[in-house]
Amino acid sequence: MSNDKPTEESVNLDKYEPTQGPKHGFFERLYTGTGGFPIVSRRKFFYTMSAVLLLISLLSIAVRGFTLGIDFEGGSRIQIPAADISTQQVEDVYAQALGHGPVAVQRVGSGDSATIQVRSETLDLAQTEQVQSALFDEFQPKDSAGQVSRNAISIAEISETWGGEITKKALIALAVFVALTMIYIAIRFERDMSIAAIVSLFFNLFVTAGVYSLVGFEVTPAAVIGLLTILGYVLYDNVVVFDKVEENTRGVLHLNKRTYAEQANLAANQTLMRSISTTVIGILPIIGMLVIAVWLLGVGTLKDLALVQLVGMIVGAYSSIFLAVPVLVSIKERWGPVAAHTKKVLDKRAGVGAAPRVPVGAGSRGSRPVGTGAPRPGSRPTGKRQQRRH
Repeated sequence: MSNDKPTEESVNLDKYEPTQGPKHGFFERLYTGTGGFPIVSRRKFFYTMSAVLLLISLLSIAVRGFTLGIDFEGGSRIQIPAADISTQQVEDVYAQALGHGPVAVQRVGSGDSATIQVRSETLDLAQTEQVQSALFDEFQPKDSAGQVSRNAISIAEISETWGGEITKKALIALAVFVALTMIYIAIRFERDMSIAAIVSLFFNLFVTAGVYSLVGFEVTPAAVIGLLTILGYVLYDNVVVFDKVEENTRGVLHLNKRTYAEQANLAANQTLMRSISTTVIGILPIIGMLVIAVWLLGVGTLKDLALVQLVGMIVGAYSSIFLAVPVLVSIKERWGPVAAHTKKVLDKRAGVGAAPRVPVGAGSRGSRPVGTGAPRPGSRPTGKRQQRRH
């Protein structure tokens, strides 16, 4: 054998691709799911990208924190009919009355039902009277009967104790949901798939929370509900992908044609188009909800619910294909018999360890095996039998 054949150290499992068939276009490969996208073999790239996203998210959560809604932090909420009033005008009047600006001012609703909503820290009775009087004197708001009235300005107080209780219950609900999800995953999948699915679940949880922290979206009870919803979506997506991986890799260790990584990569490709289609179909109504909530109705609850679902579904589609499957293959190749099988398949393809073939006609007519006493191939009988008979 020649010395340029690959050795055990030279076989790189991350760079080998299955035998390529005819070249097809990008969209044809995406639609047919023929395994043309090297997802598993480029796992280091996806690990790096996932690590960067996770690091940015965790740093944002640790440094910036979250913008908690009034339901979690407590405070005062002031509402005044919008009419021809702008948010800046209301903010200026509030600042002049109390000497400091509000936490947030936004327009909610549309048409005649539109209101300007002011969120501030908790106000005492004197401050409440002062702000209400200043807003009434400046804008002369009208009530539902069309009469100028001081009662057209509503002020609601949410105590910090109530906000703390809401926060506690939201965290308990999130912890219970994640725990139940992990139990289901452990029962539904084999061990390695369970680990990969849990990694994908927590990645989606932290990155979605990190986006909220980084952009400064307000965290409300609706946002927490939306987060629980998209975690369920991620679980569903992982079930679909891993079912296909399990189907493709069944009995692969008893064959020497394809490796576990190649079969898992094929499964990821076969479910890629389905995952993209599901995500696009899922986010279209969410985008519609955002348009209605922000530009038409100005309903904060719908906006909060739609934002977390939009971010979570996009991150979930990425993690179920480009993170969960590579993590599964890495675990299999590190702690199971898959690594030995992969090495065996690749060595067989490269011809490592194969017995040398003797070409037909390579032996000369006059050659004979040394020390065996056997006749040369093609030689004539010596006639010793006849001699012994006589």
